[in-house]
Amino acid sequence: MKVLKFGGTSVGSAQRMKDVARLIMDGEKKVVVLSAMSGTTNTLVEISDYLYKKNPEGANDIINKLEQNYRKHLAELFATEEYRQKTQEVLESVFNSIRAYTKDLFTLFEEKVVLAQGEIISTNMMTNYLQEQGVNAVLIPALDYMRTDKNAEPDPVYIREKLALQLAKYPEAEIFITQGFICRNAYGEIDNLQRGGSDYTASLVGAAVGASEIQIWTDIDGMHDNDPRIVDHTSPVRQLHFEEAAELAYFGAKILHPTCIQPAKYANIPVRLLNTMDPAAPGTMISNETEHGKIKAVAAKDNITAIKIKSSRMLLAHGFLRKVFEIFESYQTSIDMVCTSEVGVSMSIDNTKHLSEIIADLKKYGTVTVDENMCIICVVGDLTWENVGFETRALQALKDVPVRMISYGGSNYNISFLIREEDKKRALQNLSDTLFNNK
Repeated sequence: MKVLKFGGTSVGSAQRMKDVARLIMDGEKKVVVLSAMSGTTNTLVEISDYLYKKNPEGANDIINKLEQNYRKHLAELFATEEYRQKTQEVLESVFNSIRAYTKDLFTLFEEKVVLAQGEIISTNMMTNYLQEQGVNAVLIPALDYMRTDKNAEPDPVYIREKLALQLAKYPEAEIFITQGFICRNAYGEIDNLQRGGSDYTASLVGAAVGASEIQIWTDIDGMHDNDPRIVDHTSPVRQLHFEEAAELAYFGAKILHPTCIQPAKYANIPVRLLNTMDPAAPGTMISNETEHGKIKAVAAKDNITAIKIKSSRMLLAHGFLRKVFEIFESYQTSIDMVCTSEVGVSMSIDNTKHLSEIIADLKKYGTVTVDENMCIICVVGDLTWENVGFETRALQALKDVPVRMISYGGSNYNISFLIREEDKKRALQNLSDTLFNNK
C-alpha cells in the first residue's frame, strides 16, 4: 500500500480536486492525506484573531465570506444534487460550530479546534466526490488515530494500533482519505502536529501501515541541483539520501523538513516528491540508498554573519570552546558552521537578534571580528573522505572567489563554504559548471 499526500495548492479549487481524483483513481489500494484548501488555514487564523480580540462582528464577516467561497466550490465540484447536498450539510455543521465560538470565551484550545476545520472540510469534499465517481472511498478521521504524547511527540504505537483498527473496518475500500496536520494530544484534546504538518502525517501513516512508498505531491517542480532562478542549466535531482535531503532542507531547498520524514527514514520507506502540475515527471526519490561518489546539488543560504574570536592567552586552554558556545546557548542562538585553530575559533550564525550582546560577552575571552552580509554555499552528495578528488573540484570552481571559512568532516554528505553574498551568483554558477556541466 502507498501513502499519498496532497498539499493545499494541489486541492486549492474544485478543478484541482478533480485533477487529484484522476491521479488517485488507478485501482490501487492507498491512503491519501489531504491538507486544507489553500488559503483556508490562514483565513481560520484570521477568524481566531478576531475572536481573541472579542470582535464577533469581524469574525462573523470572515466566516460568512469563507462559507460562501466553499458553496461555490461545491457547485463546481459535484454533478449530482445528492452529493452536493451531503457535502453542504458538512459545511453547515462546520461553520455553525465556528460561529458558536463568537459567543463564548476563546482560548488556545478553541483556536486549535477552529484550525482543524480546514482539513475536515477538504477531506469530506474529496471523499464525497470520489464516491460520486463510483469509487469505494472511505474517510478515516485523523482524530480517531493520530495522537501525540505528553511531550507533544507522535505516539507511534497508539497510531499504528488505532489506524489498523480503522482500516480493518473497510476491507473492500479502494481509497482511504484522511486529514493531515490535525491530531489529538495526550489528554484527548484537538491539537496539531506543528512541525511539517501534513507531510509529517503522511510519514507517520506510512510508517504505521508499512507502506511501500510515501508520495508527497506539491505544485513545486521537484528538487534541482541548483536554484534555477540564479543559475543557468540546472537539472532535476532524481535521487537523494535522507541525510542529503536534511542538509538541503536547512538551505531552504523546496524539500521536506528532516523532522517530517524521520518516521519514514527509520522505517526504511522511500519518500517520493512529485508535482501535481506535471504528474508524468519522475520526481525526486528520497531513501536510505546512496549513489556512491556522486555530487547531487549545490545550495546557498543568505544573511549569514561570521564571528571570529582570537585569543593567544587561551592557547591550548581547556574550557575555551565550552565558554564560547555557552554564550551562544544563553542567547538561544544556533551556530551553523564552526572552524577552529590553536588560538581561535570562527563561527557563523543566521540569527542576529542578540548579536551585540553576544559580541560583548565574547570580548571577555579574546579579540572579536564580525563579518556581515555573508553566504553559505553547500555542496551535497556522497562526500565521504575516502572519495578522492571532490574537494579539489569544488575548490577549483571557487579559485577566483574569496572564501572566509570551509567546513568539512561533520557530515559525510556536505562540504560548506562561507563567502560574501555579492559573490554568491558567481560561486554557484562556477560550481554548477564544474560539478554538473563538465565545463
